[in-house]
Amino acid sequence: MPKTTTGRAPGPGTRRTMTAAARAAAKRAERGHREGGAATAGDEESPRRAERPRAGRTVLVEAPKDGWDDPPEPSPESFEEDGPEDRSEPGPGGRRRPLTLLLAVLLAVGLVALAALGWQYREGRLSETARAEALAAARKAAPVVLSYDYRRLDKDFSRARAHLTGDFRDEYGKTTKTVVAPTAEKYHGVVKATVAAPGSGGTPAASVVSAAPDKVVVLLFVNQVTESTQVSGARVDQNRVRMTMDRTDDGWKVSAVDAL
Repeated sequence: MPKTTTGRAPGPGTRRTMTAAARAAAKRAERGHREGGAATAGDEESPRRAERPRAGRTVLVEAPKDGWDDPPEPSPESFEEDGPEDRSEPGPGGRRRPLTLLLAVLLAVGLVALAALGWQYREGRLSETARAEALAAARKAAPVVLSYDYRRLDKDFSRARAHLTGDFRDEYGKTTKTVVAPTAEKYHGVVKATVAAPGSGGTPAASVVSAAPDKVVVLLFVNQVTESTQVSGARVDQNRVRMTMDRTDDGWKVSAVDAL
């Protein structure tokens, strides 16, 4: 038959040993829990301390209509938005922008100056051409406009009007019809005008006072020989005449005549 071993019931010594072990385990567990809680609290405090805003800054957080049970903590983004400006040195692209702008301005100024010079050169060339053309037209027109013969007044006045333009043409027609023609017919007046020439027989005494591409003022020295029943023989008048010449579709025409 097998032996039956009967254990002894735990005595007072055994109970004391188990009680001491339990107490030691409980103390170790409590110490670990405290250390873990302290570490957790330290970990939670660490980001908050890092996220704490600098002194002197105020962060406004808009409150909800129903209020807060627990007011929120300011977020790091609010401080990052108000953070110091980036004062880093500009890169190569930043340095190129002012230089590019300066070059563009200088190019624009150069183009404007070039256009102005081109316009002045063109105006100068046109004015020189106008000067020569208008002076030749004035020399040709003066003897016709300032001459007449009582025996062929209509023909002479018609030839003269062909050299005139604008309001002066109309004024000439009225004056010759109401004043010159009746007087010439009454006294048999004959007037012959010529542009004065130097003693050597060279170019007639005519010069340009001012010139523009479409308008030229010419000064002429004109001799007028007048014959009529009011004078004995022929009378010679030496006049200075200023003629204004305008460019028209039919060439240069006289737009004004002034005796000086």
